[in-house]
Amino acid sequence: MREPVAPGAPRAPRVRRALASGLAWSALVVALWFVWPSQLGGCTTLTIVSGHSMEPTYYTGDLVVSRCGAPAVGDVVVYATAETQGGRVIHRIVGGDPTGWDLRGDNNPEDDPFHPSDADVIGRARLHVPKVGLLLTSLANPVVWLGCLFVAAAFVVWPDKEPRDLDVDDADADARDADARDDGARDDACEDADVDAPDADADADADADARADGVADVAAGGAP
Repeated sequence: MREPVAPGAPRAPRVRRALASGLAWSALVVALWFVWPSQLGGCTTLTIVSGHSMEPTYYTGDLVVSRCGAPAVGDVVVYATAETQGGRVIHRIVGGDPTGWDLRGDNNPEDDPFHPSDADVIGRARLHVPKVGLLLTSLANPVVWLGCLFVAAAFVVWPDKEPRDLDVDDADADARDADARDDGARDDACEDADVDAPDADADADADADARADGVADVAAGGAP
């Protein structure tokens, strides 16, 4: 999506942003052109190797990316004929011509019984990624998905029980501690009040006696 550009923006940054956007869209189009599958009208076919016929070139579980193009002797191609009943075969062309190619697995002693024409060739091998097909096959297995969901559910549900109980116990303990602190504070306040009351009475009595003695002294001094 093109970014909105303010009318007063400098020209140079606007040009750079336009170029960057154009390059990004171009890269996306090129990537889609390379990976668009042949089943949808594209030119790319992904094949997961199964079996030993192409060893040591390819092993079981390897991923082979093939692209459409005119095959030639020596090419590793992916083909499917009426005899294979829709199954795809990835072998090397060892002879023949566009009307009927001779193919053989690198690990096979004899040629294939099929002779596909150019119309039966789906693509020529271009890229080989070892063992990636094993991972893709595992991810496509419903048992693996169910196992992952079960493990995820166990992690979400199982550990959640004990922490809740601990939280409740901690809350109860904190409440009990708060009550105990309040009770202790009230007891201390009562004891302080009991101690301060006699002291106040004693001070009042001393002040009264002092005032009485002062009055008596004044009276004595004033007598003839």
